[in-house]
Amino acid sequence: MNEQKLQFLKNEFIPLLRKIDGAAGGSWGLMNGQQMVEHFCDTVKNASGKLILPVVNQGETLEKSRIFLFSEKPFRENTKNPLLPETPLLLRKADMETALEKLGEELNYFFKVFENNPGLVTSNPFYGELDFTGNVQLLHKHALHHLRQFGIDATLK
Repeated sequence: MNEQKLQFLKNEFIPLLRKIDGAAGGSWGLMNGQQMVEHFCDTVKNASGKLILPVVNQGETLEKSRIFLFSEKPFRENTKNPLLPETPLLLRKADMETALEKLGEELNYFFKVFENNPGLVTSNPFYGELDFTGNVQLLHKHALHHLRQFGIDATLK
């Protein structure tokens, strides 16, 4: 696993998200900053096994998706998620700071659950079964996608 990606998720991601105005829209898509943070929180819950989602990809499509996942190619702008409605979900938290606190809690839970269960594999609707390394790869790629969406360059050094 790439230790830099792990450290990015642990130490750099939330401070970078704090630079985003919760009410501001991104360069693409319909979510504002807080909706994006709440959306990302759900992806972390899926990665930890706390949120089970229906499988979307199977067979050859799944194989191609996994090749993409483990590459360094970024998600394209406006990548559609068939599990999300056309319009962004309503806000669940009172404000951006509360949403960021919840995201921090979910990231900490994710790290703890895999620390306590190193062989754990969780089910991702698009990429199939993922171990800790696969989930870190996906969360990092997803994080960079949304940071770019809101004008933040976060390439690893």
